[in-house]
Amino acid sequence: MSVRWRSTHRDLMVHNENMGASVRHNQHVDVAGTGFTVLDRIYTDGSLADESLGGSCGNVLLSLAMLNRQVAPVLALGDDVEGEQLVCEFISAGALTHYIHLRADLRSPVLAQELDTASGLHDFSFVCPETSADLPRYQPIGETELEFALPVLTHCSVFYADRLSESILEAMKTAWSAGAVVFFEPSDIDNETMFNEAMKMVSVLKYSVDRLGDRLSDISPRCIRIVTHGAAGLEVRHGTDAHWCRAVNAPVVLDTCGSGDMVSVGVIDWMISNRIGPDRLTAADLIGGVVAGQRLAAENCAYAGARGLFRKRGAGYVRRMLREDPSAA
Repeated sequence: MSVRWRSTHRDLMVHNENMGASVRHNQHVDVAGTGFTVLDRIYTDGSLADESLGGSCGNVLLSLAMLNRQVAPVLALGDDVEGEQLVCEFISAGALTHYIHLRADLRSPVLAQELDTASGLHDFSFVCPETSADLPRYQPIGETELEFALPVLTHCSVFYADRLSESILEAMKTAWSAGAVVFFEPSDIDNETMFNEAMKMVSVLKYSVDRLGDRLSDISPRCIRIVTHGAAGLEVRHGTDAHWCRAVNAPVVLDTCGSGDMVSVGVIDWMISNRIGPDRLTAADLIGGVVAGQRLAAENCAYAGARGLFRKRGAGYVRRMLREDPSAA
């Protein structure tokens, strides 16, 4: 890392520390979140092409920050070059990084993404394709990060998580008790007891039928479920109320990475725009956000990387897409 880059990073951190002071005095934020956040190393057709922030949680939070939402990631990263790079990406997007801890006892997680541009398919691995060495893996927040983040967890409209641990579950309880919408997007169920405890607080549960459909078919109807069916579309369910949203056709398919995250971005942005809280949340309330997110997902497929659409067209273009009439899709 260059000296100039470090200097720029320190300047941004000073500015962000000033922002953090206002949050510590109970300023409300739109979204607080924690979970899978990594440095993506993208290998396009076998060659290293890019490095950028990735992971479902990281991608959703960063995208919302780029859309000028007040976003506070709550994370534990390594005090290393990769950790500083991830923090700097959040700062550049406008996120509040006061609750990201760079710890000397951790290494920041790195994930290798191998993209085949001919098919648009990608594979992920925690093994470096160049050296075959194991890459550092994600570590959830601990008690220290949880305690430090209490001011923002009690003053957020939406709490986002895609992983569970004891401290993440406590963070979820804190935000839920303070009246936040809890948006949970699990990729697996590692601990049934912890998962069942989380489901008592979840307002919106989003998952893939291919990964978790059989295991979640009988969950409590109290929450709204967004069940994705790949290229076919998705369902929005709330008890016996169900809505099918067919997929929006992608004009070009270069990389499907981040498509599901774009749907989450559309839904969360919609809830914030329409001031939808947990007390008046129905399946019908979310359809506009779902369709907007599907439009983002379809366009994002034309570009490499989880936020290729943001990079190539800009956040202003994405914001205009989100404001389009959902019935026109």
